[in-house]
Amino acid sequence: MDLLLFSLNKEDITPLYEQLYEGIKDAIIQKKINVGEKLPSKRKLSDFLNISQTTIELAYAQLLAEGYISAKARVGYFVEDLDELPYVEKHTILPKTPTQKPTYTYDFNPSGIDIEHFPFSTWRKYARDLYDTAHADLLLTGEAQGEFALRQEIATYLYQSRGVECSPEQIVIGSGTEQLLPMLIRLFEEATVFALEHPGYPSVDRILRQHGRSVFPINVDDEGIIVNELEKSNADVVYVTPSHQFPTGAILSATRRTQLLNWAAASPTRYIIEDDYDSEFRYTGKPIPALQALNGKDKVIYMSTFTKSLMPSLRLAYFVLPPSLLAIYQRVFTYYTSTVPRFDQHIVANFMRDGHFSKHLNRMRKIYRKKHNALIDAFTHYPQVRITGSQAGMHILLALEGNEQQLWQSAKTQGIGVYPLSQYLLQPAHYADARFLIGFGQLYDINQAVDALMKVWQLKKITPHSL
Repeated sequence: MDLLLFSLNKEDITPLYEQLYEGIKDAIIQKKINVGEKLPSKRKLSDFLNISQTTIELAYAQLLAEGYISAKARVGYFVEDLDELPYVEKHTILPKTPTQKPTYTYDFNPSGIDIEHFPFSTWRKYARDLYDTAHADLLLTGEAQGEFALRQEIATYLYQSRGVECSPEQIVIGSGTEQLLPMLIRLFEEATVFALEHPGYPSVDRILRQHGRSVFPINVDDEGIIVNELEKSNADVVYVTPSHQFPTGAILSATRRTQLLNWAAASPTRYIIEDDYDSEFRYTGKPIPALQALNGKDKVIYMSTFTKSLMPSLRLAYFVLPPSLLAIYQRVFTYYTSTVPRFDQHIVANFMRDGHFSKHLNRMRKIYRKKHNALIDAFTHYPQVRITGSQAGMHILLALEGNEQQLWQSAKTQGIGVYPLSQYLLQPAHYADARFLIGFGQLYDINQAVDALMKVWQLKKITPHSL
């Protein structure tokens, strides 16, 4: 055979053995090498192509495994008859363009967090201490509901900060709400109807529908979910964000809280899923107690994450089951293994145990309060906008006259990320104005960011000098 048949590109990212394998295979398929013809020896081909014999051996081994050639001991490799082999036409596979998030000069993402003040040195110390032979047991599979050490710390933290009473045995740890919610769904009968706040989390709506569950959107107003509408539905489980309704920012009033708990208590099949996603950050008044702490221990499934308090990339969330559902969970999920790496769980547990989590939260509350106040102050210079949902959390709701889609696109074109309320609608709804979620967690020059956005939207800034 002609040794000049093969040319290899050493600058290509494709390994040399794979290039050689593909070249010989194509030559065999296209009948450029005759059946029964002997391939060059590894030494001879190595000298000719200036590559290692190991590279050639790998290519020959793959051809041998797929039946394109056969081997005779101490003789060499020979081309097999393709008539006896299945012919697979070679298709050109176009490289897939990776999906990239848009990059903005100013990003008002409500999911963003401040990354400049994360305690890297402390976190690194705990990680370094754990990644050691003294903790080799963490390489093995851990407890199904999550590491007991972390569940114990979470139980203590919830009682001290949110008034939630629970034992570590009631806590289940998982990698995010998207992973935990399908587990909760399976604790209820297939005919169970779920109610969701509207507007609310589209991802929760999708997960429920993907699992074949009926979903009933319930409107929210300035006092949170409208319980009177919930009572008129046939829902048995309602998913709520009472401490800071997402996305409107409304806080469930005391009257509505009582109504909601009474609704759940009226039937043994009714439950409340309380998503307490950013309760750590409240800027006016006293902390709002969790529903679970208000005589809701038997009717409320409490959920939260470390997304806002630590970092989104940690992918660590948890729920607290009432005793009546805990027995069902343990029966249904006998096969379950926690999806969060044990090392990550113990880093967080030790970080909490030694008081660093509380210190970090206290520090971030001050930082986010300053950002929150700076954002509100910056918008006060623009009387054309209206702000709601500003008592807690890491985003506000901004309303102004105009076409929402046009305003969104004009900001996006100028490198500014804003997030229309319409993206969080679970069913069609009409608003007289344009509404946007304005997050401040990952902003550092807030005045400049607000002024840039208002300039794009052609809104006039009012200052004491212009009055």
